[in-house]
Amino acid sequence: MLTTLCRRADYRNDIDRLAVLSLMDCYANDPMGGAEPLSADVRERLCDALAEHPGALSIIAWQGDRAVGLINTFLGFSTFKARPLMNIHDVIVRPENRRQGIAALMLDAVVSEARQQGCCKLTLEVLEGNRAARQRYLDSGFVDYQLKPEFGVARFMEKAL
Repeated sequence: MLTTLCRRADYRNDIDRLAVLSLMDCYANDPMGGAEPLSADVRERLCDALAEHPGALSIIAWQGDRAVGLINTFLGFSTFKARPLMNIHDVIVRPENRRQGIAALMLDAVVSEARQQGCCKLTLEVLEGNRAARQRYLDSGFVDYQLKPEFGVARFMEKAL
């Protein structure tokens, strides 16, 4: 098994840009990512938009010169803690590299980055049907969010614009 190294992506570096786009397209083509490739427009704009977005941070997992995993995160803010938080938006591991501990290594790198930035917590969303990912997050210490048990678990919602 090859050694896996995780490092912060540089959105202006051509190698990192290619890695981000390749891994995002891998995720987009996966059933858990919608099973459709990224549009040409998104491929054209994504890395520049990430570079310009305050608080965007991506971790790429490498085995040699091959990018095998990616986590995209964005800083947010907790009003209840009056501190930043980090939201994990995308977690991708190439199908042929799954079950090698790559997601756990990337999550550890994200935890380190979040602590360095003074974050009070990490947040993420996961599809109910993605049992493997859900188990990985539980094993990494994530829990279903709730303020008080009598009010139930928070639900992720969206409104398209």
